[in-house]
Amino acid sequence: MIFDEEYMERALELAKKAASLGEIPVGAVVVTNDGDIIGEGYNLRETNISPLAHAEMIAIDAAAKKLGRRRLSDCTIFVTLEPCPMCAGAIMNAHLKRLVYGAFDGKNGACASVVTLFDEKFTHVPMVRSRVLEKRCGDVLSEFFRSLR
Repeated sequence: MIFDEEYMERALELAKKAASLGEIPVGAVVVTNDGDIIGEGYNLRETNISPLAHAEMIAIDAAAKKLGRRRLSDCTIFVTLEPCPMCAGAIMNAHLKRLVYGAFDGKNGACASVVTLFDEKFTHVPMVRSRVLEKRCGDVLSEFFRSLR
């Protein structure tokens, strides 16, 4: 049986790939109930010159295309950083079953830190697990921002 931590490890690898491109290091992986990775993404906002190129958006889009459907109700998304409002909205619109994330985002987090969108009465909200490999996810971000100073 594969555990949440193993998928978060893959998301961390993707976050490091983003950092190597000078992007804020966030990685995301979408996984089916069967344990198959069907979508991956990492931040590409600067590279793609797009405010929409968040790790979650890229991973969700890839997963939907792979399955040939927009509803991912039998899937879980793993993200190294708490999703922002845009990405939390995409998670709800994709009907993802679960969200698993690592570090909290005290500036833009929409799942617990700044606001908790999933507490509202939307049509669909995912089950949420936070703090998976939290320290390691946070360390990747801290190291990236430290290197910019």
